[in-house]
Amino acid sequence: MENRIAPSSLKVPRHRRGTSTKLSGADQDAALGQIVDGKSLSARDRAAAILVLVFGQQLEDVVALTWNDITVTDDLVTVKLGGYEIALNDPLDAPWRDLKAKPGHDQTAAHPNSNWLFRGHSPGQHINAMSLRDRLRRHLFGTRAARLGTLHELHELTKLASVAIVAEALGYSAKTIESHASASGADYARYVGAIVGNE
Repeated sequence: MENRIAPSSLKVPRHRRGTSTKLSGADQDAALGQIVDGKSLSARDRAAAILVLVFGQQLEDVVALTWNDITVTDDLVTVKLGGYEIALNDPLDAPWRDLKAKPGHDQTAAHPNSNWLFRGHSPGQHINAMSLRDRLRRHLFGTRAARLGTLHELHELTKLASVAIVAEALGYSAKTIESHASASGADYARYVGAIVGNE
């Protein structure tokens, strides 16, 4: 408006919190089924998708992970998020075992002994977050909708640990986790109320 590119009368509606699209529970289950099936996706895409879909991680944090953050043994796969080691049980451990065996881009001079979990095409660099976002959107889901869908289910996680611990482990502020948990808990309470009312 200051540069007279847009008319001065233009009104932009304010964004209302809680109106962004969330991946539904059914869509989350379907996406997780594709990840576990693994027939049409690379190990890299499946591993990244697990961190977004199951743990609500942002792709900028996902692509910055290194092999120092993952432990793969015969018995267990763990990922370090927010300083906490989180076990990935079967079948969620399979993509990580595949990625460990064949990390990709390791036969070129671009990545000699690279420690990045998600190696990119540029020498010594991890994959670009936007590139990975586009791949996941094309094959599975929009990452923002997936993250919001996961966060919406946090009332279950906060039954197992305090809001502060869940927030730290997932890399969010306690206030953000508390607001999502409250909203999802309220929805759950309405759901239970509707069931009880129909009996």
